[in-house]
Amino acid sequence: MSRALIIVDVQNDFCEGGSLAVPGGAAVAAAISEYLDAHNSEFDHVVATQDWHIDPGSHFSETPDYKDSWPRHCVAGTRGADLHPDLDTEYIDAYFRKGQFAAAYSGFEGLLAPEDAVPTGERQAGGLPGTPSLEPDEDAIGLDDWLQSHDVEDVVVVGIATDYCVKATALDAVQAGYGVTVVRSLTAGIAEDLEDTVAEMELGGADIA
Repeated sequence: MSRALIIVDVQNDFCEGGSLAVPGGAAVAAAISEYLDAHNSEFDHVVATQDWHIDPGSHFSETPDYKDSWPRHCVAGTRGADLHPDLDTEYIDAYFRKGQFAAAYSGFEGLLAPEDAVPTGERQAGGLPGTPSLEPDEDAIGLDDWLQSHDVEDVVVVGIATDYCVKATALDAVQAGYGVTVVRSLTAGIAEDLEDTVAEMELGGADIA
């Protein structure tokens, strides 16, 4: 049995100064790094998810409702899609990119990034969103397949945002049969009151630490 830490969307656009900043995002990035320094031996694997939008359709809007549509964010190949610099990537084994051509909140919708595609925050050469250099690899495996192939049975979920991508990832992990714990202090949410979100995750089968 293996245990994995899933770091959800700790990206520049979701932290202070980003196009869709979540209050406390940068602090969560630093706190996750400190947590990993202290607890990395408790995990067999560490993975990170990234919003990686190429052409997500109505997910982007000039007049967003902040529920189903949002301002442009985490465009593939831009600095906004890069992991926040306060997140130490030393322990991360794999990256999973989601939302290339549609809205995607759960990390379980993500596809494994190629090993040589280390996030740098720089746009790829000739890489405007939608060009072949930014298209996802059709042969890439998903997060669930990756975790299963590494015999993972329990996951701990942290990251941004508590009430969207963290919640969706945690609930999908439960549905996929994993034991799930969400470390609330290592998440940042959009809403001021997250009690309903926490209750929904608990009712869905996730433990809140």
